[in-house]
Amino acid sequence: MQYSTLDTPAGPLTYVVSSAGAVRASGFTTDVQALLALVHPALLEEVRPAADAGGIGAIVRSYLDGDLGALDTVPVEQRTGGPFMAHAWQVMRDIKPGAPLTYRGYAELAGRPAAIRAAAAACARNAAALFVPCHRVVGTDGTLRGYRWGLGVKTWLLAHESGGA
Repeated sequence: MQYSTLDTPAGPLTYVVSSAGAVRASGFTTDVQALLALVHPALLEEVRPAADAGGIGAIVRSYLDGDLGALDTVPVEQRTGGPFMAHAWQVMRDIKPGAPLTYRGYAELAGRPAAIRAAAAACARNAAALFVPCHRVVGTDGTLRGYRWGLGVKTWLLAHESGGA
């Protein structure tokens, strides 16, 4: 695996990419060890720095420059113990920029309308922030709830995607 850090208006974004080019972890931090702790043990490999791991930096720059669909092209590889979580992460990638969903709406989109807590857990356990856009899920009352990388980052991302950044 390789990792790179890119400066963004929301703060430094570090991403860890497999040898096959899939993002396995990412977040608004420079702490690579914190990101590696999010990767499923079966997906861990030796990691080294790279100028632009997997060419992901150019895609992130396109997103930051206004191509909000650019991140959709980035392959992501996460693993968990259950099928709902994997399905929920895939569904999360279908939440459109500028159209955040509530946890209830996200649970409905994932096919389990009563599973609001499971939907929240999918957000909390997401290792590939930005590429699996958990920042697009908000509280059932429409307010911002927790985000591993801080509510300031989440606020900036949502404003960027709605054209207000």
